[in-house]
Amino acid sequence: MIHTDALVIGAGPVGLFQAFQLGLLGLSVEVVDALPFAGGQCMALYPDKPIYDVPGVPMCTGRELTQSLLKQAAPFLPATEGEGPHAHRHLHLGHLVQGMANAADGAWTVTTDRGLTFQAQSVLIAAGAGAFLPRGLGVAELDGAPNVHHHLPEDDSVAPPWAGQHLVVAGGGDEALSAVLTIAQTAQPAHRPSRLTLLHRRDVFQADAALETALRELIAQGSVQLEIGLPQSAERESATDGDAVRALNLLGADGQTRSLPLDHLLVRLGLSPKLGPLSTWGMALERKQISVSTASFATSLPRVHAVGDINTYPGKKRLLLCGFHEATLAAHALALALRPDAPSHLLYTTTSPVLHQRLGV
Repeated sequence: MIHTDALVIGAGPVGLFQAFQLGLLGLSVEVVDALPFAGGQCMALYPDKPIYDVPGVPMCTGRELTQSLLKQAAPFLPATEGEGPHAHRHLHLGHLVQGMANAADGAWTVTTDRGLTFQAQSVLIAAGAGAFLPRGLGVAELDGAPNVHHHLPEDDSVAPPWAGQHLVVAGGGDEALSAVLTIAQTAQPAHRPSRLTLLHRRDVFQADAALETALRELIAQGSVQLEIGLPQSAERESATDGDAVRALNLLGADGQTRSLPLDHLLVRLGLSPKLGPLSTWGMALERKQISVSTASFATSLPRVHAVGDINTYPGKKRLLLCGFHEATLAAHALALALRPDAPSHLLYTTTSPVLHQRLGV
């Protein structure tokens, strides 16, 4: 059981800024996210594309914004040595929140699919349009296979599981093509697969023109093989032999089925936001978004607030700037609710010794 003043569900930009604001006000905070990396939609969908509307930052990428927000929140989500570039205490990645129930003294008990349990005095939902989960190929035999992957490794200094083996990348959009290029051009040759195949249903891609041009060059050079076909089923080893997928059965344009042997499969079909268990928690919803008060961004449940793209209210704009504003007001409302006897006057980071001490400056 992890006890905390506030649990933030979602480690996207708004969730990370929410953690910073809560910590700045002296509240303990934990953050949980279904993705295996921080940054949410910015990192999952456009990590290297420019963002122009962050106040005071003329241009940054999703990756740069995430790194800056992690650095800003570091006093309250301190990094853990030796666990990779995105390892932070109090930041729990790759955990899908499944249940939330009332606990004693008005607190909430929140559980994840990987066995974490939080007892939180308050919950702040910053889950974007929902938990971003990878889209699959629709082949039942792939479920739970240890050699089926959906994300590139975060730490490129460590050899990936497919090093020296046959890797098949499935997909035809930006996510798939950029993954193929990244893997094929890995700086350390020992980390590359012995064979790299791109699998798509047809020889037409829905990707950036520059990505397609670079991919076509690798195919022409023989560095990447292109396999055309629609996955119908998969062949797996027995549980005693490792339970891994060893081949995909593909339906070709000629109506014939053929087998594509593989050692590892990387599915890159994008992410799908799912409201999931949030829809069963009893909050007032409007078109799959959580209705909130604009004074504190409180939901219809006590001590549960929602910020960012997950919420709705009259005049709502789904912009980063608005999410940061919402996170600030939600943090102040919760600080007042959880610490009613604390001084209520506003402190400023430029002059407050209390805030300087919390920030470690």
